[in-house]
Amino acid sequence: MMVGKAVVISNDGLAAEVEAWLDAHWDAQNRREKGTDRLDVKSWLGKLVDAGYSVPTWSTDWFGRGYSSKQARVIDEILRSRHVIGRSQDRYNLGAVTTYRLGSEQLKSELLRDMLTGAHSCLLYSEPNAGSDLAGVRTKAEWVAGPDGGEYVINGQKVWTSNAKEATYGMLLARTDWDVPKHGGISFFIFPMKQDGVDIRPINQITGESEFNEIFIENARVPARNVVGELNGGWKVLQTALAYERLIMGEGATERRGKQQSSLPPLLELAKRHNKLNDPVIRQKIAQAIAYRQLNSLNMKRAKDEIMTNGSSSLMSLGKLAMSRIQHGEARVAAEILGPASLFDGPEFKDSADMNFDSAKAYMNSIGGGSDQIQRNIISERILGLPREIEVDRNMPFRDVKSG
Repeated sequence: MMVGKAVVISNDGLAAEVEAWLDAHWDAQNRREKGTDRLDVKSWLGKLVDAGYSVPTWSTDWFGRGYSSKQARVIDEILRSRHVIGRSQDRYNLGAVTTYRLGSEQLKSELLRDMLTGAHSCLLYSEPNAGSDLAGVRTKAEWVAGPDGGEYVINGQKVWTSNAKEATYGMLLARTDWDVPKHGGISFFIFPMKQDGVDIRPINQITGESEFNEIFIENARVPARNVVGELNGGWKVLQTALAYERLIMGEGATERRGKQQSSLPPLLELAKRHNKLNDPVIRQKIAQAIAYRQLNSLNMKRAKDEIMTNGSSSLMSLGKLAMSRIQHGEARVAAEILGPASLFDGPEFKDSADMNFDSAKAYMNSIGGGSDQIQRNIISERILGLPREIEVDRNMPFRDVKSG
């Protein structure tokens, strides 16, 4: 890891430094031209992490450079333009970010580099009876004595877990105290996924994908040292993790990749192909859609600065809710552009198939990371200062809370 004080450098000097380093170490263009994949991903990520460019806002003690969010944007823009993988993990790698911000020094020493160099993390939050109300989780974590602080035995079920098959670690929310109110008896673990007792079952989705999974956990183990934050203080840790998840979703991470094939915004390109650019109603709706994206982009920049400073931000809920509106709204406009052809599907009707896929996929952004309704509650309470929603079970011991 890089150790030492952060270096003060101008944006121009920083850009030149990053470009020179990439010239010496990154040959992505060469790989594309030759049509081969000679890149050792783990080795490359190790180089980027050791250079401090993968998590530039982090401390120099932990693979970063101690840079400001503005300096990080300079690096991000260059890495993005060169199609570099592994960029901006100080924003997008949920497991690593949560461990860095709230994990113990021992936990960071054990796991951070692995997380940054290719060990994926999945989210083990939601349960069949604890979706929007995550504080109602009933997955049990029971401590047993042993060396190095002992370990916890985990039993329970999780659902709507993305990419669980590929995950090395799970960010697990589990009940460790049943005799206190629901928000106070939860702990947050970095849970090893590759072990006996973890049964991962894919969920078939309306889009034809199986990105989500349900997880059945029976007598699986996690070291006690893998608790992030305080024991029974997992609700606070969760807020940091959710803020970053909503940041990612607010930037459109759930959208289909490679969607835009030209320099025009996708809706304009679609209207051009279907001779609808002269329709004043369609033009107005496209203009509104582009304006929503630009407004959300500006809001997300403000939220990023706040989250880098404070570790969390309620502004992320604005961005996530806005992206939900953007995705559903653009799918509706696309259907209007296509007209009756929007009823078609299949590879011979690419535009219609894309529109139908995007319409179905938009619900992922409306539900994951906290539903649109939950985001409205957060915005009303934490940003607008309106009264809290009434929860009759908020202050009773969780053991007495009815489920079903």
